[in-house]
Amino acid sequence: MAVPDSHFSLFGRDMAVDLGTANTLVYVRGRGIILNEPSVVAVDTRTGRPLAVGVEAKRMIGRTPGYIQAIRPLKDGVIADFEICEKMLRYFIHRVHQRRFAKPRMVICVPSGITGVEQRAVQEAAEFAGARKPAYIIEEPMAAAIGAGLPIHEPTGNMVVDIGGGTTEVAVISLGGIVTSQSVRIGGDELDDAIITFIKKEYSLALGERTAEEIKIALGSAWPLEEELHAEIRGRDLITGLPKTVVTTTDEIRKAVEEPVNAIVDAVKITLDKTPPELAADIMEQGIVLTGGGALLHGLDARLQAETGMPIIVARDPLNCVAIGSGQCLEEFDALKQVLISANPR
Repeated sequence: MAVPDSHFSLFGRDMAVDLGTANTLVYVRGRGIILNEPSVVAVDTRTGRPLAVGVEAKRMIGRTPGYIQAIRPLKDGVIADFEICEKMLRYFIHRVHQRRFAKPRMVICVPSGITGVEQRAVQEAAEFAGARKPAYIIEEPMAAAIGAGLPIHEPTGNMVVDIGGGTTEVAVISLGGIVTSQSVRIGGDELDDAIITFIKKEYSLALGERTAEEIKIALGSAWPLEEELHAEIRGRDLITGLPKTVVTTTDEIRKAVEEPVNAIVDAVKITLDKTPPELAADIMEQGIVLTGGGALLHGLDARLQAETGMPIIVARDPLNCVAIGSGQCLEEFDALKQVLISANPR
């Protein structure tokens, strides 16, 4: 049954935000994920005013007149542009809450490797954007593990690998806490950059970010495929300056992304190396769970299985695991409160 918004604005206001480098997802208590938009803001550089946020702004990337700039306020999972990030958060909060003075309780996801200063920046951005104080923080691998349905409170080792747009988080969780973790600032964006660099070197062809992302989704892989595919890609010829089409294959794109994929594999190996033996034995039985957009890279599970000898499971809804997990913390606030970090009393 659909409940009118005004009814919800009285009590269903708590929200969890998966503030991602590539996409921001908002989960509202009692309603689930109700917003999933690119973390992009288009700004008029003459006035500093945001013109568009999310999907509309992403459409503008690489296609704007000189005075409009499409900015991604997060880089490598942390805030690179505080002011723009706050405006983006405010926009998303207002999209969810029509009421001007709504002060929702908010849980925000952050990479596990961020510094105290970066963490405070996230909390302050949320509070300036209208969240009730204190804004709660949850580490991404913990949220991903909850969202993937892992038994985080039990005394068994659960290993989760969350590959987002800007960071890859690898963590071993037991008894509701992170035992050991590794956060590398490599994710989907680095795969896109590697494709842009490779095509530039091999074919003297300049690609845009959006095209590189499309190629990654269509042709990207981390392990040889049963049937190698090929596709046409369009870009600008760097020699003539004219548009040009070339044909590339999954084999070539696999070579292109080899370096960032290797870094992800290494992060998993380093974490396994630091894991206590009892927990490592549990992981050997339960397997390693992959979440995040990077979990969808073809053959990444096969590659990790070959390199670590562990069973690899791709979570059921990898793209939404972090948002679902942080939302779960709102639904069962008292049971999961211990996994949240609240603001330091200032």
